[in-house]
Amino acid sequence: MSTTTRPHDQATTLADHKALAVATFEVMRTGGPADFERIIHPDAVNHEAKEEPPECRGRGPAVFHATKLWLHEAFAELCWDVHEVIAEGDLAVVHCTMSGRHVRDFVAFREDGEVADAFPPTGRHFATTQTHWLRIAGGRVIEHWANRDDMGTAAQLGWVPPSPLYLLRMARAKRRARKRYRAA
Repeated sequence: MSTTTRPHDQATTLADHKALAVATFEVMRTGGPADFERIIHPDAVNHEAKEEPPECRGRGPAVFHATKLWLHEAFAELCWDVHEVIAEGDLAVVHCTMSGRHVRDFVAFREDGEVADAFPPTGRHFATTQTHWLRIAGGRVIEHWANRDDMGTAAQLGWVPPSPLYLLRMARAKRRARKRYRAA
């Protein structure tokens, strides 16, 4: 079937869903708030945000934009090379490689919003594969899930296995992050 029709959606083609899925990654690379408003549904939820800063949680374009800012804060030259896009019904699936260079602290969070870990910059490059699942409603992304090679990223960046010196740097970075996010 070439179109998806659901009671709450306008009819869109699978090609539209694929184009939207690809556009999502370009917006994550270079987009501003207006770009996120254009492609992210007001009720959209990122199911991966439980390990992200509190401002990345909730619903709508602003929280997706906050995720973009969080990632770009730690990683320079951040991009997603899309290899394949598949669409069926109201879902689009993207297989891609995320790459970048670790230039500032990367802070991970617990589900309760507290800082879990902080990884000080290594200056290293990484490139790891990911699969993203996007549910589309009304011509915009309304749900997002991802499967990422986080262990591969950590190994390429020198986070694992950590040297004793890097563990010390991590403790200092975590202390900085806790102060920063408590003040916010």
